[in-house]
Amino acid sequence: MKPTFINYCILIFIFSISFFTLAFPQGIKIEKTLVENRLNPIGIDNSNPTFTWLISSTKRNVLQTHYEIQVSESDRQFNNNIIWESGKVESDRSVKVKYDGPELSSISKYYFRVKVWTNQGSSNWSAISFWQMGLLNESDWKAQWITPGYEELGNKRPSPYFRKEFNLPKKIKSATAFITSHGLYEAKINGERVGDAYFTPGWTSYNKRLQYQTYDITSLLKKGENAIGAVLGSGWYRGHLAWNDNNNIYGSDIALLLQIEVEYEDGSYETIGTDNSWKSNKGAILSSSIYDGEKVDARKSFPGWTEPQFDDAKWMPVKTVDFGYKNLIATYNEPIRKQEYLKPVQLITTPKGEKVLDFGQNLVGFVEVNIKGKKGLKVTLEHAEVLDKAGNFYTTNLRAAKQENTYILNGDGEEHFEPHFTWQGFRYVKIKGLQEDIDLDDFTAVALYSDMSKTGTFISNNERINQLQHNIQWGQKGNFLDVPTDCPQRDERLGWTGDAQVFFRTAAYNMHVDNFFTKWMKDLTADQLPNGAVPHVIPNVLGEGAAGSAGWADVSTIIPWEMYLLYGNKEVLQTQYPSMKAWVNYISTKSQNSLWNTGSHFGDWLFYRPDDDTDGRSALTDKYLIAQCFYAYSTQLLVNAAKVLEIEEDVQHYSELLKNIKAAFQKEYVTPNGRLVSSSQTAYVLTLQFDMLPKELRGQAAQRLAENIQQYDYHLTTGFLGTPYLCHVLSRFGYHDLAYTLLMQPSYPSWLYPISQGATTIWERWDGQKPDGSFQNPGMNSFNHYAYGAIGDWMYRTLAGIKSSEIPEETGYKAILIKPHWNNKILSEKVASSVNQALEDVNASLETYYGTIQSHWKKEADNISLELNIPANTTAKVILPLTSMNQITENGKGVEEMDFLHAIHQEEEFIALEIGSGFYVFSIAR
Repeated sequence: MKPTFINYCILIFIFSISFFTLAFPQGIKIEKTLVENRLNPIGIDNSNPTFTWLISSTKRNVLQTHYEIQVSESDRQFNNNIIWESGKVESDRSVKVKYDGPELSSISKYYFRVKVWTNQGSSNWSAISFWQMGLLNESDWKAQWITPGYEELGNKRPSPYFRKEFNLPKKIKSATAFITSHGLYEAKINGERVGDAYFTPGWTSYNKRLQYQTYDITSLLKKGENAIGAVLGSGWYRGHLAWNDNNNIYGSDIALLLQIEVEYEDGSYETIGTDNSWKSNKGAILSSSIYDGEKVDARKSFPGWTEPQFDDAKWMPVKTVDFGYKNLIATYNEPIRKQEYLKPVQLITTPKGEKVLDFGQNLVGFVEVNIKGKKGLKVTLEHAEVLDKAGNFYTTNLRAAKQENTYILNGDGEEHFEPHFTWQGFRYVKIKGLQEDIDLDDFTAVALYSDMSKTGTFISNNERINQLQHNIQWGQKGNFLDVPTDCPQRDERLGWTGDAQVFFRTAAYNMHVDNFFTKWMKDLTADQLPNGAVPHVIPNVLGEGAAGSAGWADVSTIIPWEMYLLYGNKEVLQTQYPSMKAWVNYISTKSQNSLWNTGSHFGDWLFYRPDDDTDGRSALTDKYLIAQCFYAYSTQLLVNAAKVLEIEEDVQHYSELLKNIKAAFQKEYVTPNGRLVSSSQTAYVLTLQFDMLPKELRGQAAQRLAENIQQYDYHLTTGFLGTPYLCHVLSRFGYHDLAYTLLMQPSYPSWLYPISQGATTIWERWDGQKPDGSFQNPGMNSFNHYAYGAIGDWMYRTLAGIKSSEIPEETGYKAILIKPHWNNKILSEKVASSVNQALEDVNASLETYYGTIQSHWKKEADNISLELNIPANTTAKVILPLTSMNQITENGKGVEEMDFLHAIHQEEEFIALEIGSGFYVFSIAR
């Protein structure tokens, strides 16, 4: 009987599996669900949030045909509490689908799930995800703004500490905290830190847009006695920012607004907020400044001050202030968090006898210290990016920024120190106060940056190119602290618009920057001048006079359009369209006969300047020629946006304006024979990139560009505005090998020269440190400045060949273009002789809203292997540099046997394959 019973069980099991497979088709799965581009977010104030879901499948050619969304007020009893069902919707859309149900309530938590149908079967319901609303109305705020009860004196004001004890008489079901401040805040409840974000509430145009953060604090509270405390720092809000006498830009006060909403198990609610029952005091943080660092005296600390039963009898009552709630907004971008931890690689004793830690990587953050010492011992950490040619600690390029943290020990065993409201840009740290027994294990560098998910990888067989990619990524990490800053170390650290716009595409390959830049662009709109001029920095802390420079202010048109292309973010076009239009109209008011040749401009900032320009080959580019090019580009992007938004009147008006702009350019800057009045590389690059010449003149212009590069012995001479487009233009006009030669050029000026000097981030100048070890002008010489890292875009887009379609409704990688370039030849013998590893293996990937795209090509003996991964619910056009279809096979099958092909056709010297989702391995005969 026993074998028979086992056989019977096996048959039942097989039948069950077969039935389950038929009833619930396998191979289609919803891998991830997002709300407002985030996973399980809290604090959403959009009354119609958007849903995104990622479909995964092992099958090929998977396309969504229908979807269904359900939203419930309960996760445990989901079906019994559904408030909205989309129904089965016929659509292939899976990105940014809007909620269209009943009105949502403040603080409420909602749960949702998604199901899809595809041409290859349907999915099960996704796992249940959630989001929680923020405070949707001003009237939802019950807390009051509070400021210290003592009088603040002087510029180096100590950080104020606030606290309150309160009783929660019932069992707690859930609790949510909403916190913001004038200045930066750090809060604790019952001795535990609230959240893991740093430099909250972030940096915005505070008087118009002040973010609050939302925290689930259920686990931090308890029935009975509780205590909450917060400490503030001046941050970006007040004190010194930028240069000259730029003080207290947003106000001289410092204030806290904190509100806790508690829901009890019995269904009742209670609100605890800042009010006149709170107390304040000075404490251990004696001073804190973004540029100068922080000074902490542990002898003045308050052990247990955020816990119940702390003796605060000597603390002073706070003051309440009516700052209002009109400018308060929820936070959508990712918070700054601790990301990587680095230990020192060595302890150096410099020629001057100084003790210096080398962390081996130029990074942005601070150093955590765990040390023992006698009471009153003062330890100071000074931070620098480089050592000078003699090997000494070098800080001259920091200008007025001190970049130092000081800790005074209380002598009570091992003590832990780290700053609260400041950061440094550094690789090297000089230790003062400890000359003996320095233990490397006592010091840890912490890299801080906005917690955007990593999306792109680029790996090759060439070590220097891999180091370049490493440097680009670390430059982005260090300068993406809530806003895209120019540099993280000197007395600047501002959101320069020109740097951001030239780097945006590269940034979007490396990290998920959708929310990060959506937030920043709203601050651009807030700070845009009434006449339409766009400030040089956002948030604008330099005043109304610092605005309107070509290539910088054009950020207002460039980034919204590129966000639409790369993320399918039509909403950002709708939101930013008035700003885009205002900028173009501003230029028009400054132009005569469609020629913009007025105003002050940065030009091709930090371009290459020959030390001894004896033969007149100066790389200087006429600033008004540059301005006219960007005038045309912004107008073109405005036309593009108007078409997407179906604003036909603007399409017609600005299309006509664009014709006039280009005609004016040709009349002013082009000779009858097609030569530009400026013969620089940047002049030709921008002219060709923005199609400023008639088609019949573009070929000879590209040739002149190529000849110029050759005359400089295969070196670039471009600055901030020309560099991002240089290699793209060369590849577009048939000079791809020349672009590749520039990439591989090891000597100054080039992308690889800083690597030969030991760079671990991108430099501000091509020769920040000269071959002899001396430095460039210290007044403008950052060693962590991402602008020239814009070459990363060309590496992803052209070498690996990963691009998004620019066809409306197919943007955001809904339709993918794969066009890799593996036929790379170095044209210069001098460059070729220095290249130990020509590119023979390039492997790039990109995580999109649809899934991961991969393009990996590798040269082998007689063929090239090409591995591609195309996400579900997308299609791809693969363009290969082949002359015969017989050169390509996939898993041993020729073109005629490839049943996955949607189409195949010849395009000049390329073959184009149109395919659906799936993983492919092509073999291409060389």
